[in-house]
Amino acid sequence: MGRKWNNIKEKKASKDQSTSRINAKFGREIYVAAKSGEPDPESNRALKVVLERAKTYSVPKHIIEKAIDKAKGGGDENFDELRYEGFGPAGTMVIVDALTNNVNRTASDVRAAFGKNNGNMGVSGSVAYMFDSTAVIGLEGKTADEVLEILMEADIDARDILEEDETVIIYAEPDQFFAAQEALKAAGVEEFTVAELSMLPQTEVALTGDDIAKFEKLIDALEDLEDVQNVFHNADLGE
Repeated sequence: MGRKWNNIKEKKASKDQSTSRINAKFGREIYVAAKSGEPDPESNRALKVVLERAKTYSVPKHIIEKAIDKAKGGGDENFDELRYEGFGPAGTMVIVDALTNNVNRTASDVRAAFGKNNGNMGVSGSVAYMFDSTAVIGLEGKTADEVLEILMEADIDARDILEEDETVIIYAEPDQFFAAQEALKAAGVEEFTVAELSMLPQTEVALTGDDIAKFEKLIDALEDLEDVQNVFHNADLGE
C-alpha cells in the first residue's frame, strides 16, 4: 500500500499550497457536519471525523468555531453532498466529492474540468467500485511493531501498517477510525500527521511522460473548484 500512502501525501501537499482555500473548504464541511446533527463532536460522528482531519491540516481554531457557531445559530445555507466519477489520461480513475448549494453549477463545473483536461465524466458507479473506503492514520514517534502491538491489545485488526520516512501509516476499516485513534492516544500519541477517511484504489495506473503533466492539470482543475472537497484517484506518478 506504499503508493496509496503517497497519494495521500500528494493530496495534502497540493492542498497545503493554498491555506485560504483549504480553510474555506473545511469551514463549509464543518458547518454541514455540525448542522446535520448536534454541534458537539462527541455526539456527532460526522463532525468528529471532520475535526480530526482539520487538525492534520492546521485549520485555525477561529475557522472551526465560526463554522460551528453558524450551525448553532441555525444558518439557512443548505448543501448537497455529491459524488462524481470519471476518467483521466491513460485510463486513470477519479472520484470527486463535493458540497454544493447549486447542483447544476457544480455538475457543469466538474464536467467542464474533465472535458478541458483530457478526461471525461463517467456514470455513477463506473469508478467507485475500484476503490475501498479506508481509515488512514499517520503518526510519528513509534515503530510499526509498536503500533501493531497497541492495536492488537485494543482488539483492532488493521488492514495494513507500514513505516515510511519515520512515519507509521495505518490502514483500517472505516468503523475503527476512532477506536484506533483512542488506543494510540492512550499509548502516548499526542497528534496525528494524517487522519482521513479516504477512498483508496485497489489497483493503480503508472503514468509516464506527458500523461503525468496532463493528469496533474486535471487534478488541479478539479481541486480548484469551490464546491469540490476531495479528489481521489488511482494514478501512480512514479515519485
